[in-house]
Amino acid sequence: MAEVGRTGISYPGALLPQGFWAAVEVWLERPQVANKRLCGARLEARWSAALPCAEARGPGTSAGSEQKERGPGPGQGSPGGGPGPRSLSGPEQGTACCELEEAQGQCQQEEAQREAASVPLRDSGHPGHAEGREGDFPAADLDSLWEDFSRSLARGNSEMLAFLTSSGAGSQPEAQRELDVVLRTVIPKTSPHCPLTTPRREIVVQDVLNGTVTFLPLEEDDEGNLKVKMSNVYQIQLSHSKEEWFISVLIFCPERWHSDGIVYPKPTWLGEELLAKLAKWSVENKKTDFKSTLSLISIMKYSKAYQELKEKYKEMVKVWPEVTDPEKFVYEDVAIAAYLLILWEEERAERGLTARQSFVDLGCGNGLLVHILSSEGVRPGSITFSGNLSRVSSSQAQGSLTSFSADTAWIWSQPAIRHPGRGIDVRRRKIWDMYGPQTQLEEDAITPNDKTLFPDVDWLIGNHSDELTPWIPVIAARSSYNCRFFVLPCCFFDFVGRYSRRQSKKTQYREYLDFIKEVGFTCGFHVDEDCLRIPSTKRVCLVGKSRTYPSSREASVDEKRTQYIKSRRGCPVSPPGQELSPSPPWVAAGSAGHCDGQQALDARVGCVARAWAAEHGAGPQAEGPWLPGFHPREKAERVRNCAALPRDFIDQVVLQVANLLLGEKQLNTRSSRNGSLKTWNGGESLSLAEVANELDTETLRRLKRECGGLQTLLRNSHQVFQVVNGRVHIRDWREETLWKTKQPEAKQRLLSEACKTRLCWFFMHHPDGCALSTDCCPFAHGPAELRPPRTTPRKKIS
Repeated sequence: MAEVGRTGISYPGALLPQGFWAAVEVWLERPQVANKRLCGARLEARWSAALPCAEARGPGTSAGSEQKERGPGPGQGSPGGGPGPRSLSGPEQGTACCELEEAQGQCQQEEAQREAASVPLRDSGHPGHAEGREGDFPAADLDSLWEDFSRSLARGNSEMLAFLTSSGAGSQPEAQRELDVVLRTVIPKTSPHCPLTTPRREIVVQDVLNGTVTFLPLEEDDEGNLKVKMSNVYQIQLSHSKEEWFISVLIFCPERWHSDGIVYPKPTWLGEELLAKLAKWSVENKKTDFKSTLSLISIMKYSKAYQELKEKYKEMVKVWPEVTDPEKFVYEDVAIAAYLLILWEEERAERGLTARQSFVDLGCGNGLLVHILSSEGVRPGSITFSGNLSRVSSSQAQGSLTSFSADTAWIWSQPAIRHPGRGIDVRRRKIWDMYGPQTQLEEDAITPNDKTLFPDVDWLIGNHSDELTPWIPVIAARSSYNCRFFVLPCCFFDFVGRYSRRQSKKTQYREYLDFIKEVGFTCGFHVDEDCLRIPSTKRVCLVGKSRTYPSSREASVDEKRTQYIKSRRGCPVSPPGQELSPSPPWVAAGSAGHCDGQQALDARVGCVARAWAAEHGAGPQAEGPWLPGFHPREKAERVRNCAALPRDFIDQVVLQVANLLLGEKQLNTRSSRNGSLKTWNGGESLSLAEVANELDTETLRRLKRECGGLQTLLRNSHQVFQVVNGRVHIRDWREETLWKTKQPEAKQRLLSEACKTRLCWFFMHHPDGCALSTDCCPFAHGPAELRPPRTTPRKKIS
């Protein structure tokens, strides 16, 4: 046994040991947070068990007295054990220590160990995962595995038994106690650079009393039976000395440790990287309102699909014609496509379907998600490469294009069984022309009404669909009883206009997600929530796969939908200082308890709708939009980042704010790069609110029309201002030049080439002039120093 790492935690003890067990749960359920070469983990079973004893207890000694002498262990931070590993309910297990005297026969010894170790399997499976998925471990085999392992400990493996119980060398545990045991499957990422793709199982033994977590990897022997791989057993341990807590990582057999760099990292990684993560998580005390990622689908299938799609569509990054970040949008859409493909594959298996689901992506944007979903389904080997093509003919386009530029194209050699679908967006994108005719994209504005229904479509998709997001569950519900939906909310829109917050106890994002879930429940869907693995802060998706009512009740449910939509338009606003009642419990609890939740929602909707009808008059639903006042996005995208404002208006605001900051005459004496001392007025610091109070009403009105308003304009004026934590400062370029001298040589060369292409604002307007000399300032001190801007040639695609 060897300790490969140990770190002290100098932090108020209120968070420990509870924080330690929270950190252990993160490593158990989401190991990919620390080990980037892992895709995730699946907890297959959790049960209670007892370790055997190899020696008999002396007369008159009890477990209680022994514990009293030792004092409370790391896991006994509070009465009831605190929020350590979950204690599972069930029949009480016997705690009498098995007698292992030499006079006893081998049969009696094995029988005693069997009674102590063979605890019934409980809580099999993991929340959010359906029974019978691939790789499920039979309960009988699991009981047999644990029984064999316990028997081996009692027969002579005293070192492992001491390691598990944190006993000293040569000593043995004196009493049995219940342990929390978890069977998990660790799933590595599927990648061409990582040949190991087979998931690995391990047993995790959590001893709350001693504050230890031991990881027992499993391997198959020559006969195909699972056994513990003794060479790669390691333990995470929490200990307490005086007023400081310590977390340690220990390896049972360091000289035999086998590292594959993925599931089994090097010991130095365990003692440094993992230990640092555990220490950080132990004191963060962060709570999340969101589920773990990919809770609705198989992580192993997703990992494989994602890596295949990523490899197939990575060339799109090189030919991306839009002004948006290609890497973010390409890999985000690849991840969403992989998720939907696995979700639909598992749905076909559940429903016994063979035909691929059809879809419509409302607000499809660049259309890449539609292109990927429409292109998938070809068998691996049916792809051929065609070079030097300026245009793909209709005869060649019988298959599907993955990506192409003006010179290259990938062509399927035969038609594929694909997901039939199309995308609709209010504005056409440049990249649409690159997909080919098999990717159906339409330029049209969607206004929710009886004409924008899709009765023959299986799924409606809303990927950052903005103002259409709350309408997608409604459109899906009214299209047909079998229509489902997938939405990935981003911007906060109500049925008409922006969404207004009503609960300060929740984040705006969490409240908006609950609102969309409420819309889905009102429309009659069981709404599931999941978290995607995409490069975005808004990565929670909502999925409506099934209905809460039979098809015979469609008319009555649709009437309630109509009432609910109208109630949102006439929704009462709470008086100042008061909040509306919190969201109903069925919204936060997911799809559990839909019956009671639906009845409560029906009552609330009916009450608000009657008030709305009394004020506006009740009558049959009018033809046209389902709710007057809805406006789709403008076809021409308007620039609202202050860049389109008149130049004289921007200069006026910049000069006014600069004079305001320079009003207090704070003089800064600092050396310039040539070594001379120069006294220069750096001005004061003001908050954005203080600056706004000094501007006239017309200026504020014009800035309010722009995204970010005053702050965006000041940030755009990078040469003059710094905006940090909501406060505005005059930029001191003496600090900036010192920072730039530390940059790599290649970057310094690029910065030097961009010098003197704009006039120096401080040279022209600051009372003390520029703080830098002419040769040090990156801007031109007068028109005579101006240089033409450097033009970067476009990279040609070969």
